[in-house]
Amino acid sequence: MSRIFSAFRCFFNILFGGRLSDAALADLGLARRTAAAPPKAPAAAPAPVSRASDGAVQILAILQRDSRLIDFLMEDIGSYSDDQVGAAVRELHGQCRESLSRCVSLEPVIDGVEGTFAKAPSSDPSAVRFIGNVPAKPPSGGVLRHKGWRAVKVDLPALPPKQDAAIVAPAEIEIE
Repeated sequence: MSRIFSAFRCFFNILFGGRLSDAALADLGLARRTAAAPPKAPAAAPAPVSRASDGAVQILAILQRDSRLIDFLMEDIGSYSDDQVGAAVRELHGQCRESLSRCVSLEPVIDGVEGTFAKAPSSDPSAVRFIGNVPAKPPSGGVLRHKGWRAVKVDLPALPPKQDAAIVAPAEIEIE
């Protein structure tokens, strides 16, 4: 009969108090456990380390995704006729240009007409490369052969977490 009484006492202790009383524990020959330290939260995963090359690889990935540029560049086009290559390049050019303009805003380093005289900007000597018969002391200007390009704004989308930044394009496997 004492077991039934102990069972009822334990039941009502837990029902109304949420735990067994010290007397009920003593009757059962049990001891209350000391509160254990709460389990440590798992250490946060370290933030992915971004490398200088990540942006370049991401631009390649965007150009591959939108226009298959890498596929075109890695293919041997020697066996194709000029007409076939020209047709492929025309479409590829438009797709690449659109993708690049979405991610990078570009402007000319020197906004002038190619083939005319242009002065070199004095503010940044790395903005101009003199070509041809260059004297020991670079001149102040010359014939503009290429305007150059400067990235005014780069707006790359964030990489998804846990994505390998070195993957330009994942392999594709079709399930049939």
